[in-house]
Amino acid sequence: MDRSQISAVLQVLKKYNLKGTEDLLRKEANLADNEETLQQESDVSSVLTGYKSDGDPETYEASYTELKNFVESSLDIYKHELGTILYPVLVHMYLELVYNGHTEKAISLMKQFGPEQDPYYRDDLKKLAMVTKRDQMKGNELSDTFKSNQFIIRMSRDTLSLLKRHLNDKKASVLLNIIQEHLYFDMYEGVARNKGQIAATSGAVGGEAKRQDNKAKVYYGIPKVPDIQSLAAPVEDEEEGVDQDNPDKPKKKKAKKDPLFSKKTKSDPNAPPTDRIPVPDLKDNDKLEKVKALREASKRVTLGPDSLPSCCCYTLLNANYSVCCVEITEDSSMLAVGFNDSVVKVWTLIPQKLKTMKSAEQLEEVNVESEDVLVRMMDERSGETSRTLCGHGGAVYSVSFSPDRTLLLSCSEDTTIRLWSLQIWTCLVVYKGHMFPVWDVKFSPLGYYFASASYDRTARLWATDHYQPLRLFAGHFSDVDCIQFHPNSNYVATGSSDRRVCLWDCTTGNYVRLMTGHKSPIHALAFSICGRFLASAGTDGMILIWDLSHGHLVAELTGHEKTVHCLAFSRCGNVLVSGGLDCSLKIWDFTKLTEDMSSEEVNVSHNPDVKTGDNYLLRSFATKSSPFDKFTLH
Repeated sequence: MDRSQISAVLQVLKKYNLKGTEDLLRKEANLADNEETLQQESDVSSVLTGYKSDGDPETYEASYTELKNFVESSLDIYKHELGTILYPVLVHMYLELVYNGHTEKAISLMKQFGPEQDPYYRDDLKKLAMVTKRDQMKGNELSDTFKSNQFIIRMSRDTLSLLKRHLNDKKASVLLNIIQEHLYFDMYEGVARNKGQIAATSGAVGGEAKRQDNKAKVYYGIPKVPDIQSLAAPVEDEEEGVDQDNPDKPKKKKAKKDPLFSKKTKSDPNAPPTDRIPVPDLKDNDKLEKVKALREASKRVTLGPDSLPSCCCYTLLNANYSVCCVEITEDSSMLAVGFNDSVVKVWTLIPQKLKTMKSAEQLEEVNVESEDVLVRMMDERSGETSRTLCGHGGAVYSVSFSPDRTLLLSCSEDTTIRLWSLQIWTCLVVYKGHMFPVWDVKFSPLGYYFASASYDRTARLWATDHYQPLRLFAGHFSDVDCIQFHPNSNYVATGSSDRRVCLWDCTTGNYVRLMTGHKSPIHALAFSICGRFLASAGTDGMILIWDLSHGHLVAELTGHEKTVHCLAFSRCGNVLVSGGLDCSLKIWDFTKLTEDMSSEEVNVSHNPDVKTGDNYLLRSFATKSSPFDKFTLH
């Protein structure tokens, strides 16, 4: 019987003056209180009880040396996979020594073996070396991650058997304890992976992704465009044949079919059902916009090695405060900038100025039945080249335009997300839910939905007409730095400082792909136009291409010397563009890359060979000293 049930029964007993039973229940209530207190204390202490073993501190160094010698003396075919256990074993040995008060031995162990670890783990080890007392372990991001989660190591059956034989022969209790409690071996059948294959997927804080993490079905295809042909105006009229009986009768004209809509598009077998995610019905005006966009797309030049895009850069002059983020609309008509003084500014990039809506009295005179009602609602005399939006209480880290360019989202250090109207130029909604600064926010390609990423290690899915988030995406070990919607809006991809990329299902809130391979925090994500591939980039300067059908890393594009902050695919899908802090913008031949991938068979038992280098680089643009933060492709 819990505390609430006991209280209810006591009130009844008191009413009927049943003293004896009441005393017994009061004792049970006190016991319940004590149990609750003990439970709370155990919850607090459980944070620090990851290391119960208090073995002889003198044996740790010798045990690690013995393990290291075993790995180095193994056959080359097994050596590289066996070497993957050295880093997590060192971390857990260090934390175990610190937890049990053997600080000097822990420091000595770290100084001796820390510099030998892979370069991408050294920054973590430096941060970990600052933890020298038990009370410092609580709240430390790395120690919490290692205590609460098993480090994942993918290993072949033969390699794992060899390791088990060694541990059983040596009977090293310290090693056995750590390996059994804190390491998880994702075993697969087949030949052990080589050094290149292991390096391609290692580097994440919690180890590699389990194969089971990438088994779920992903609807990565793009659904057919809704039927908007009925609203498409005829391209031209053609005359019917002359009536033989009455040649003087005026010739009738019939509308010629638009060739853009006459072709029947095949449905993608990998596309999600159209009703998998509920969306508001398209208004006639939105359908007309889609018709216009499709017509313009049909006239667009297809990019490739023989027709590369030109590059146009904008520079902000006389900015009083630092620029934190930039966003350009898809039609390049507007530019939004977020500053660290909590202000958002919007500029027009075309001759048409930014107008505001007429007053309520003037709107009453507007004919709502007219086709150009939206144009008539705007005040022609109010046009300006820029607008300022104030309301945030901290630096603005990301902005995002709605597909119809009538709304703007912004997220800030003040933990909130704001929705702004670009017609009345004011804040419509303040969304609260994150507990720490929000780093990124993105509108869905459908509009209506949007997603956010935060310092609180979570991402969230929202709808513009709901104050609270619809889904909470939790599972990263560190900040979620960037977020991106899949083109079909059924999935959201996140990149984190834990060096992992996750693909989340918007309908369930669960991750369906977990991808490891980056060696530093991830700052940029971009989906291919077909929806099957995901590009990610970050501080390590690498651009990784992932195949979402299996969750495999298929290519590693190198060439940038510093952090890559932005990625974008061309509208035709043939070209991938990247830019970053090395003041260069690079154009990659994505068509050639996908052709090379399709000609090879994929080994689904473990990661296939990864294409590396800059063989797919088409061109590089360089600036004098300006890094790239945001761009759009047409």
